[in-house]
Amino acid sequence: MNFDVTLADIQAAAARISGKVRRTPTFHSAGLSARLGVETMVKVESLQLAGSFKVRGCFNKLMSLSEAELRRGIVTVSGGNHAIAVSMVATAMGAKALVLMPKNVAPFNIELTRQMGGEVELCEDAIEAFAKADDYAAKGITNVHSYDDPAIIAGHGSLGLELANDASGRLDHVFISIGGGGFAAGVGAALKGLDPAVRIHGVETEGATTMSQALEAGKPVPIRPTSIARALGAPFATERTMAAARQFLEEIIVVPDADAVREIVWVLQNGRVLLEPAAACVVAAAIARKDMFKPGERVGLVLCGSNVSLDDLAAWRTQYGV
Repeated sequence: MNFDVTLADIQAAAARISGKVRRTPTFHSAGLSARLGVETMVKVESLQLAGSFKVRGCFNKLMSLSEAELRRGIVTVSGGNHAIAVSMVATAMGAKALVLMPKNVAPFNIELTRQMGGEVELCEDAIEAFAKADDYAAKGITNVHSYDDPAIIAGHGSLGLELANDASGRLDHVFISIGGGGFAAGVGAALKGLDPAVRIHGVETEGATTMSQALEAGKPVPIRPTSIARALGAPFATERTMAAARQFLEEIIVVPDADAVREIVWVLQNGRVLLEPAAACVVAAAIARKDMFKPGERVGLVLCGSNVSLDDLAAWRTQYGV
């Protein structure tokens, strides 16, 4: 299929959700600029409401629903940031959110989802969860897919508009993480729509190579994620997000979990910002590619979220010797 979210869709979504989400800061990082050898701008989306970019798409989607649809409630499948965000947004709009989660999801994410007002139903695995979501949808509950939905993707793309506007000049390279691919699709469509010359580098972690495997196979491939970057652990890509990846991405860089943990620590100590592995892996990827940057080029790093347990971080530091 052809990718079906346009720059105009994203601009309309940005106008719709304005005032509902934070315009997170974009600023020059002296420390990362020194490490990468070129001027580096960071988009600190880890400071977004509910701890990640996900509220952007969720607001755009739920604001497009009718009052009757909101009364019937929504159902979604997620073990991470989408679960937290959709619960927050649904509660804010007076709707009930039922979140179907694999039973091995992090307790921290279950707690945050419930704190935001979501009702959690645990399933054996993601496959069962998606099947149950279809069953609920057949009963009239709106199924909000976490990444294969044009309204979700367009809402996420609003971050790309902000980054392009706030970066104080054009960017030559932008690094963004990939789970199921909806976030990279929206941001990619925005950035490429505004500047076709920008080079967008996707980032995955070892054990969460959903998009890499799909592109290699030429079709969505179900995987069982093993990476600590749970927010990147989508069980499959889709034809829509694959089309976006082919259209917008220069490459996909895969980094080890240990490198992501190392950059969580570095950014926290040097930038005073807490990141989850799905965000810190972008820093690791840029470090791995720093030899490609030419003098005078400018790099943008999208730091997508901060929903991480400090207990998990302590355990990872011990595990990887960081």
